[in-house]
Amino acid sequence: MIRLIFCLLSALFSLQLLAATQLNEEVIFVPKKMLIGSIPLETTIFKPNGDGPFPLVIINHGKSFGNSHFQNRYRPLSPIRYFLERNYVVFVPMRQGFSKSGGNYSDGSCSMKANGLLQAEDIQPVIEYAHRLPYVDKVQTLIVGQSHGGWTTLAYGASKPDQSVKGLVNFAGGLKNESCGGWQSDLYRTAEDFGKATKVPTIWFYGDNDSFFSRQTSDAMFERYRAGNPQSQFVAYGTFGSDSHLLFTSNDGRAIWEPYLTKFLESIGMSSKVVNPQFQPLPRTEAPSKTHFAEIGELEKIPYSTDSMRKAYSLFLEKPFPKAFAISETKNYGWEYGSDDPLASALSRCEKKASAKCKLYAVDDYVVW
Repeated sequence: MIRLIFCLLSALFSLQLLAATQLNEEVIFVPKKMLIGSIPLETTIFKPNGDGPFPLVIINHGKSFGNSHFQNRYRPLSPIRYFLERNYVVFVPMRQGFSKSGGNYSDGSCSMKANGLLQAEDIQPVIEYAHRLPYVDKVQTLIVGQSHGGWTTLAYGASKPDQSVKGLVNFAGGLKNESCGGWQSDLYRTAEDFGKATKVPTIWFYGDNDSFFSRQTSDAMFERYRAGNPQSQFVAYGTFGSDSHLLFTSNDGRAIWEPYLTKFLESIGMSSKVVNPQFQPLPRTEAPSKTHFAEIGELEKIPYSTDSMRKAYSLFLEKPFPKAFAISETKNYGWEYGSDDPLASALSRCEKKASAKCKLYAVDDYVVW
């Protein structure tokens, strides 16, 4: 039995290592010049096979609650694979003050414009670094962002973007700061200013059940922006799971955004056809159907739970899709997020510690127990 478990764990580790190898993943630190010296920006590169040159895509992360230094390195595998399939080299930088990047987060006080423009300052050093690499196409760049990263993307387009930038892609972008009075009005005014200053096409994705931005908010923001930049498209795709704000990182979300994004790439003359099928998603453990045992956030209903399990589950709830949480009747647990197959990984982590078979309790934003 022990030998069987060891073999299963070894196989899982081998698959994870293979996945990283297939994605040609590398973590580097890009220097950002400051008034005195420079600070490093932790950046992950995902590269197609071959010599290139490959068009460049920059993917900008959102902001989790709490200390930004504790935020994990961003790896939205579903969109990363989408771009690798189409022969893009993908750079995913962690902005100043996030994860292992140097410096501190710059919030711009209560100014939506200052916040966006301060965040956007971290994009240009990454583009300039990428353009020094022989395998990067220096005339074709796409800027993408989700949540706070979407706002950063819009702000960058309104600053002095690199001449290679052909388009901006905004998934549920914005900044919600309820501690600042009139934050929504400021958001709308800034969106209007950003639109007037932006000269490249944009596409926006917003759902009806976004936990940060209601459709009323996103519609108003877009209309103000489009008044200045008519080369903008709004995709209103309805509801998604329990929170459409998480569409971008979800494995299931790709089926919604892929056709729109592909047409957008075609319209701006960038690569849109699949030429690297080897980067398509790996086979994944099939998720059980949602049950009515409990709502996703009801910690008190988790079977066999302990203080340690409930604390781990609280952390799990804060993580982006895709993710899974597994438990056993021996009060063991395991969880995983952000990988190609979080369900298999969660079960494996649980059964590594348990003396009984583990079962999935939750997947993404619903209970399956």
